[in-house]
Amino acid sequence: MTGYLYLGIAIAAEVIATTSMKSLAGFSKPLPLALVICGYGLSFWMLALVVKSIPVGIAYAIWAGLGIVLVSIAAALIYGQKLDLPAIAGMALIVAGVVVIQLFSASTGH
Repeated sequence: MTGYLYLGIAIAAEVIATTSMKSLAGFSKPLPLALVICGYGLSFWMLALVVKSIPVGIAYAIWAGLGIVLVSIAAALIYGQKLDLPAIAGMALIVAGVVVIQLFSASTGH
């Protein structure tokens, strides 16, 4: 279970870092820059811990899939990015894929 806690932290840190990139303004703003550097650093550190207990392919699929969806939602809420029907449908398929992996794959190790 610790692996999934670390995975959640890795996903959250990556979402914060990626969402902050839009505010960098050519690396001239210190707060967004710190969020990007610390966020990615924490994310990869947690991923290194995750793969000790969760297979790397499964961990990466969950990290990347949920990261895509959560960054898209954050961008819509923070920056007003518009999500059209194909974008929403695609993200629903990503979430469905993560659910299928978690519920039905013997590769997850649980």
